[in-house]
Amino acid sequence: MACDEPAAPSGTFTRQNSSSAGSLDFEPNADYKFVESLEERYKCAHCHLVLHNPHQTGCGHRFCQHCILALRELNAVPTCPVDKETIKMHEVFKDNCCKREVLNLHVFCKNFPDCNSKVILGRYQEHLQQCLFESMQCTNDGCQDRILRKDLKEHLSQHCKFREERCQYCNTHVVLINIKNHEKNDCPDYPVPCLQNCSQIILKKEIEKHHAVCPEAEVDCPYKQYGCHVKVKRGKLAEHENSALREHMLQILDKNSRLEEQISDLYKSLECKEIKIQQLADAIKKCEKEFRQYTQLFGNNSNLMVSTQALASHLDKSARLESQVKQLIQMANQQQSKLDLRPLFDTIETVKQKIALMETYDQRLVVLEDQSSKHDRQINNHKAQLNKNEERFKLLEGTCYNGKLIWKITDYKKKKREAVEGRVPSIASQPFYTSRCGYRLCARAYLNGDGSGKGTHISLYFVVMRGEFDSLLLWPFKQKVTLMLLDQSGKKNHIVEVFRADPNSSSFKRPDGEMNIASGCPRFVPHTVLESTKNTYIRDDTLFLKVVVDLTDLEEL
Repeated sequence: MACDEPAAPSGTFTRQNSSSAGSLDFEPNADYKFVESLEERYKCAHCHLVLHNPHQTGCGHRFCQHCILALRELNAVPTCPVDKETIKMHEVFKDNCCKREVLNLHVFCKNFPDCNSKVILGRYQEHLQQCLFESMQCTNDGCQDRILRKDLKEHLSQHCKFREERCQYCNTHVVLINIKNHEKNDCPDYPVPCLQNCSQIILKKEIEKHHAVCPEAEVDCPYKQYGCHVKVKRGKLAEHENSALREHMLQILDKNSRLEEQISDLYKSLECKEIKIQQLADAIKKCEKEFRQYTQLFGNNSNLMVSTQALASHLDKSARLESQVKQLIQMANQQQSKLDLRPLFDTIETVKQKIALMETYDQRLVVLEDQSSKHDRQINNHKAQLNKNEERFKLLEGTCYNGKLIWKITDYKKKKREAVEGRVPSIASQPFYTSRCGYRLCARAYLNGDGSGKGTHISLYFVVMRGEFDSLLLWPFKQKVTLMLLDQSGKKNHIVEVFRADPNSSSFKRPDGEMNIASGCPRFVPHTVLESTKNTYIRDDTLFLKVVVDLTDLEEL
């Protein structure tokens, strides 16, 4: 049954390619229900489960790959648990013939009896990705429900509390459980009743503008400054002004009368102060006259001391009078400025002119804002179109039409970290074609693995996409596909997997949607091999993947 070459003495087994089983795999250590009883020759001699990547020893017994490695790690000289023979690692080889037989064993779906499908073991994981009775986590953020795949679409569109719905007022997408809170607190187009008890329903964003014109809002009478302290609804303000016209006129006249009386009192007070100022000025002149007389009278007389004292007394009196005169003059000037209303009228007129000018500016500003908004929308539309064109040009520049794809993956560490954290579990290559009018294809990579390779391997898949010329092509897709991880040392130690498209698989039929379900190698290359410093598959945080489609016997349109 063995049909592969012996492994290298180092203990790492030589990778062999198989055109029929290279893309098939299954999850080890799982409880599979086989349609027919599992024969002993398909069971591992160590774990007694179905063989996963079977290896045969020199004594003829078969083991899972991880089991044979475990035996070597547990014992310096490993022995076969069946016949106790010493296992010589250089005699161990991959049993690909047995592997093909195991991968083609038929098993029931784990969701039996709801799902009555019988699939080969190698296609088991692929079937689970399509099984309508497989339990799935709801894809909406925040929802913890698990739903059968057949019910997922209905759950997402009708039952999930975390699905997004359009707000019926502002058309914003809002999570369903938050939509009531959004409408009451955040939605600018939510209708609310006027707080002034008028019968109108107003959009929330317009409520303040409405309150400024609401006929039910209470406002002060325009004649409040003249003594009318009535508060009346805006809609009845004109009625109040008409009915209270006489009272308003009397209040205006009364206030004018009081102002005239105040002005008259100020004039009288000013006249009294002017009289007093004149009297003080006369007293100063009298003092000056007396001073000159004293000077002449005493001259150089011995009574000079007495006259000096009298002079000092008169000087003090004169200083006090002069201070009082200055104060009175200052007060008179202040009173005069209060009575002079012309500057006040000039200021009022200037303010009115400024208000009129500002109203004109406001009107012009509204027009300019409308024009600016239109220009902004046009600019944004042009920018969006330019971005689309730029993306399309880049895509066209890098597109291959010979059935070959060289995929350069940069920032490997960052993208793997995003995959481990679950933010970006997979990345897809740009599309490539078998010819100008041929099949449209791409590759998809899970840097943290998928299915049986999750957390330990890079998973690499081949995807058939919907193309413009599908109606002219032969279906299903039947070509041989080669997946490669390129060695960057120049020694061409590439890692290669080859498989031929299974015409019975839905992965290779004519696509109904944007793309078919991916098919390929969930355990394409272990992280330990890829990231080992001994290998040169990654340089400058960049790796290269290559996909080659065999164009033999493929008719070109």
